Amino acid sequence: MPNKNICILGGGGFVGRHLASQLAARGCQVTVPTRQRQRAKELLVLPGIEVVETDIHDHAALERLFRGQDAVINLVGILHGSHKDFINSHVKLPHRIMSACHAAGVGRFLHMSALGADTASKSFYQHSKGEGERLVLEPGRTHDLEVTVFRPSVIFGPGDSFLTMFADLLAMAPVVPLANAGARFQPVHVADVARAFADAIDDPETFGQAYNLCGPNAYTLAELVRLVADTVGLKRTILPLGPGLSYWFARLMELKPGTKLMTRDNHYAMQTDNVCPDGFPARFGKPRSLEAGLDYLRGGTKGHYDSYRAAARR
Repeated sequence: MPNKNICILGGGGFVGRHLASQLAARGCQVTVPTRQRQRAKELLVLPGIEVVETDIHDHAALERLFRGQDAVINLVGILHGSHKDFINSHVKLPHRIMSACHAAGVGRFLHMSALGADTASKSFYQHSKGEGERLVLEPGRTHDLEVTVFRPSVIFGPGDSFLTMFADLLAMAPVVPLANAGARFQPVHVADVARAFADAIDDPETFGQAYNLCGPNAYTLAELVRLVADTVGLKRTILPLGPGLSYWFARLMELKPGTKLMTRDNHYAMQTDNVCPDGFPARFGKPRSLEAGLDYLRGGTKGHYDSYRAAARR
């Protein structure tokens, strides 16, 4: 792999940990910036991965970080927050990253967008993701930077926060009210997403392209929750909510202190099907099915650590 030195912003997150492990296994030297090294503690024990404490929202810090790097990957994203938070993470940060790449002489940039990214969306998440995607693919900004964009559907696998959240909820309640139960998703495994990024780094055919990433099958949200219940061996009643109740349920969850399970912004985003008519791009291999990849829901956090070590051949 010619691009041996790779910096992953968001490398301490769900997708980032899997991608960093895959790249290290391919012989790359991977740099993962974070505000606190302990947030990426799973990566500290893996060879070929350096975790660096820095502020990725500081341009000067980014420029120093990128010097000597062959490629930069941006996986930073948030699901909950204010309009300002979404703009800072999904629009301003990519702009800052590209500027720092230019200044540091980095010629390769891979960017995580999202399936459903759309500047016309009522959802701040989808709108800001669309703005960020437009920005990084704009020809005038990329004249000396080869860019590839990926748009995954909901991502599952060890360490996820989507299906695992439902497994936790099902364990606590015999009846689960479900907003937007008919919303459609085409879940893609985290290892397949990571492989697409890793394969694309040195592939000239991917330069200037944007790829949708989905698994082989689409499901309604209700079908996904029932599948999770079956996987963890729980008999539960799923109570689908209509459009009006779904909105007010999201509003109620938005007022809940602490970690947000759902917000009105999520509700707006789920009005658009999150599926890929063309499936997973053949150039990145064949994606695994959802049913074949849910064993992690039956285990604890140990499975998360094992998956990173396996990817890094430890």
